Amino acid sequence: MRSAIDLTLQFCTQRGINFDKIQAATEAFALTKLWNDAVELILINDDSKQRYLALTQNVNKLYKAILPDPASGEFNPSLYAFAEITKRIKSLTPQVDIAEVKAAVEEILDKSIGTSNYIIPASNQPIDLSQIDFEALKSQFASGYKHTETEKLKGIISSQLTQMLRLNKSRMNYLDKFQQMIDEYNAGSGNVETLFAELVEFAQELNIEDKRAIGENLSEEELAIFDLLTKPEITLTEKEKLEVKKVVKELLSTLKQEKLVLDWRRRQQTKAAVKVAIEEMLDKLPESYSTAAYQRKCQEIYQHVYESYAEAGRSIYTTAA
Repeated sequence: MRSAIDLTLQFCTQRGINFDKIQAATEAFALTKLWNDAVELILINDDSKQRYLALTQNVNKLYKAILPDPASGEFNPSLYAFAEITKRIKSLTPQVDIAEVKAAVEEILDKSIGTSNYIIPASNQPIDLSQIDFEALKSQFASGYKHTETEKLKGIISSQLTQMLRLNKSRMNYLDKFQQMIDEYNAGSGNVETLFAELVEFAQELNIEDKRAIGENLSEEELAIFDLLTKPEITLTEKEKLEVKKVVKELLSTLKQEKLVLDWRRRQQTKAAVKVAIEEMLDKLPESYSTAAYQRKCQEIYQHVYESYAEAGRSIYTTAA
């Protein structure tokens, strides 16, 4: 236990955190600033943050193991200090349920990115990027706590991106771009000012993507199928795009009214009925779709429907509404 605490104290001291100064502070404003400074020093990159959290997690594990030994009281000052910093870090990155996002997405997001709210009050609803005042956000960044504000922005993006991927997995390229920015920063190829500017630009780009369904005159669930049918890029005329959208709307209407019955995924007969309905409806796609493309799209759409629509009246889109 003592060894684990010493290792954690050494890690913090190397980053310029002075716990003696923190413990000696009596004025609330000064103490708050010291805590905020400590968080800023730890959040220099994701490796530093994860290392700190791993060290303190080990301390807590050992502390629980020695309880209820009366001698455990000697560790309370250190435990309190570690817990206060941990609480402040985790307040920037509250967890979000991404169970319905496929494993690859979950693995990447869990690796180094958290979720957060910024300016917008805490809520179980997905963050609307259009509500964020980016000028105010930049002003906060310029106030001095650059790593902390960058962590908050990463959290906003992660939360929004998680929700957007959950509804439309054709957006994986946005996740790849996001992760690349984080990886490059962690590798030391850029500074925090560059990362923050890139994140602001990326957040604005995500905001445009998040509203794209409106521009396409589609619902979010219609857009997901439309994207599956048109990506990777299939060359279509404007007239053919309208034909594809018509197919999408008719397909969803048929499935939801007739095929997606109670427990449809558990019975071979109902699964087959869904497959047939998809094949028949996609047979109306424009001639630009080759036989191979048609067959591939049938498989992709069925997989999407299987993953997204549990039964009549219940899907990832109804829970997101």
